[in-house]
Amino acid sequence: MTTPPYPVLRLKPKADARKIRHGAPWVFDNELVLDRRSKNIPAGAIALLEDNDHAPLGLVGVNTGSRITGRMLERDANIPIDTAWFQARLTRALALRERLYDAPFYRLVHAESDGLPGVVIDRFGDTVVLQPNAAWAEVKLPELTEALLSLEGVTTVLKNAGGRARGLEGLDDVNAVLAGKAPDAPLPVVMNGATYMADLTGGQKTGLFYDQRDNHAFAAKLAQGADVLDVFSHVGGFALAALANGAASALAVDGSAAALELAAAGAKASGTGDKFETLTGDAFDTLASLGAEGRKFDVVVCDPPAFAPNKKALDAGLRAYERIARLAAGLVKDGGYLVVCSCSHAADLAKFRAASSRGIGRAGRQSQLLRTGFAGPDHPLMPQLAESGYLKALYYRL
Repeated sequence: MTTPPYPVLRLKPKADARKIRHGAPWVFDNELVLDRRSKNIPAGAIALLEDNDHAPLGLVGVNTGSRITGRMLERDANIPIDTAWFQARLTRALALRERLYDAPFYRLVHAESDGLPGVVIDRFGDTVVLQPNAAWAEVKLPELTEALLSLEGVTTVLKNAGGRARGLEGLDDVNAVLAGKAPDAPLPVVMNGATYMADLTGGQKTGLFYDQRDNHAFAAKLAQGADVLDVFSHVGGFALAALANGAASALAVDGSAAALELAAAGAKASGTGDKFETLTGDAFDTLASLGAEGRKFDVVVCDPPAFAPNKKALDAGLRAYERIARLAAGLVKDGGYLVVCSCSHAADLAKFRAASSRGIGRAGRQSQLLRTGFAGPDHPLMPQLAESGYLKALYYRL
């Protein structure tokens, strides 16, 4: 009998192996036999996952210090997790994006949904920004970087180490240039007729939120000839798309002065700078003060950060979504539109919709729900993983 090339993780007798066989990508610590040998598997190592009868289920990336102890990488235990393996996954992901988009600006890899658990990669022309949010991906960075550079047109690979997920995996928060040269200025990205300025080294996440592209487009239809208020605007979000598609004016509100400077630069590059204003401040306070001033807008958009990033924060997060909807609804003209968004996977669509509708009602407004939007198709959903479908956008007519 030969020694297997990988250490072994085994499911407990009562763990549901069918769930894994049917595509579930995560194995939790309480589903595994964690004896001294398995607990000593180094974080980021690759292991063979077996059911309780020693039948192989596939290869997993291991982190025994994480609640998600195993992340399913490959169903065929005979296939090595090497540069060629990464190239195959990236080529498959790229084929979808090239079918969807005319220019190389999109989310290239959406983690589990693209077969690379915990890995997020956004593309900005010849530069890709990589978030390795799982220990196995951090260990395999050389192979992943080599595979990225094999894609046509990619010359620069940046590592973004921000975000809560890396902390949960016990990983560092140090950004790095893995290949090429980091851009020394924000990069212009054209979407929905507007130019956005993406700061790939100092901005939030990877520098731009591609997931809202389709939601920006729909809101822009509602905003033709309109006065628009865009709260939690980041680098111009909904406001710049609205102006590029015929809005009369846009006021962007954000707590980050640096983000609003990029938004103003985007408006100028888009040729709509004369219709664009910014206001730096707390969103809740700003909404309240605009209401006290009696300001009204044709379209109000609120796209906050995750108020409910986990189940523990759910109740407080739903109260925050309700409060945002109540404050924002009071600023919408009769017959105008309110767009509220949530990127909290812990707050599912039904809970988020209920909280938002309750807030609108508490503002004394009646509403029609016109549309429910989600992330664009470069952020595909994994049916077996509810967390992959985090983004919701609700469009109300008041």
